[in-house]
Amino acid sequence: MPTDERLSDDQLQRIANDLRDNWHTGREVDFEEAIAFHESLPASKQFATVLESADQPLLQPRAGVPCLEEQIDLLRYLQDEGGADLLPTTIDSYTRDNEYEKAEEGLAASRGSDENELNGFPAVNHGVEDCRRLIRALDAPVEVRHGTPDARLLAMVTLAGGFQSFEGGPISYNIPYTKRHDLATTIEHWQFVDRLCGAYTERGVTINREPFGPLTGTLVPPSIAIAVMLVEGELAATQGVRSLTLGYGQVGNLVQDVAALRALRKLGNEYLRDEVTVTTVFHEWMGGFPPDEARANGVISLGGATAAVAQPDKVITKSAQEFQGVPTKEANAAGLRTTRQLIDMMIEQDIDLGGIDEEQALIERETRALMDAIYDAGDGDVAQGVINAFDSGALDVPFAPSDAAEGAVLPARDDDGRVRIFEFADLALPDDIKEIHAARLGERAETEGRDQSFRMVADDVDAISDGKLIGRPTGDSKPAGGASDAD
Repeated sequence: MPTDERLSDDQLQRIANDLRDNWHTGREVDFEEAIAFHESLPASKQFATVLESADQPLLQPRAGVPCLEEQIDLLRYLQDEGGADLLPTTIDSYTRDNEYEKAEEGLAASRGSDENELNGFPAVNHGVEDCRRLIRALDAPVEVRHGTPDARLLAMVTLAGGFQSFEGGPISYNIPYTKRHDLATTIEHWQFVDRLCGAYTERGVTINREPFGPLTGTLVPPSIAIAVMLVEGELAATQGVRSLTLGYGQVGNLVQDVAALRALRKLGNEYLRDEVTVTTVFHEWMGGFPPDEARANGVISLGGATAAVAQPDKVITKSAQEFQGVPTKEANAAGLRTTRQLIDMMIEQDIDLGGIDEEQALIERETRALMDAIYDAGDGDVAQGVINAFDSGALDVPFAPSDAAEGAVLPARDDDGRVRIFEFADLALPDDIKEIHAARLGERAETEGRDQSFRMVADDVDAISDGKLIGRPTGDSKPAGGASDAD
């Protein structure tokens, strides 16, 4: 079982040498030459510098296509027409599963066709020099966004290629994404990724790391998401990461979302060591979207309004075409502009929402209880503690496909639309907090004239795609909305 200890230089080098033979582009990686390339980049392309010096929320979309020139064209469009402050490169699914031969076949097929045969950019197959061509062609910093449980080779190639931000983590890219990867192995893999980021940082090239906050993207209670962010932040900091962007996914209740983002920033600064610079990222709604683009724009606008009030450092935007899958570049750019319009109109307003302090205090109490349980489960070691906590159910994520988690906790909205916990299973929260959740759900049940039941959970999962926030019984049958989205 891994412990939260820093990998030695010899361990880092040995693992890197082994990975070079996993795909031929791994042998292109030369750390000293990569440092020189990063040092040649202007400050405007240095991810941590741009993010940490911003005086208002920066906007970043998701985007990835297989071929290099098309990826450059897409990101230039989002930069120039959408006004993106930070750019992404979303990696394809084969690469996420370390199936580089299949990614190569998809890349070759895409090059000879008008259709994209991959759902993202296969950066490992493109190799170091193509990644650098991408970085050189753009004006803004670029982040790698993926969903890869074993991202070691992807990190080696893309960081050598000039990317300065890398999303994911051992929990957030395992528990919500995959069934077959055990958590201990994933933690070991991400200790290498974080140690590699730390090695760049020690040479003066700060690599920003961003754990994936929305997790399953489906009604995740804020305290669970924040606890996972703190654990991944601590693990990364041990390996030398010094720029951490902690994430949170919108649940749709304005008061609860603002409270959660404030709690995330406060607890991040409290739990992570002083030498780490903590920033926050807010993901616009990750669940199913309404099929009607006008209504979808309403969901995006609520995200923009939330960001204007909470003022995270970064916002990951959505498009009005989320229901149908991958959006066009025009729709993606429109989502950026819609969010910017809301932020620019609202950010200077003095908006005083009642109930934020009370909600934030509740989220903080719950998060501290979960963190205490993790430390207890590992006798103070956060790596061992989080494995044992997931194994016992003391920590859990709703709707998680992974065998490493119980997946027994179930959320539901209260009468105000805030996400509460309907089924706690073995989640390590004290009884008085459980009573608060039960009372809030009881108020909703009384309003709706029905008992608390799993039916509430199911109704809430589809509610926003059906045009509401709370899945109240109506007696009519509406078409189901879009599937929830992962990164």
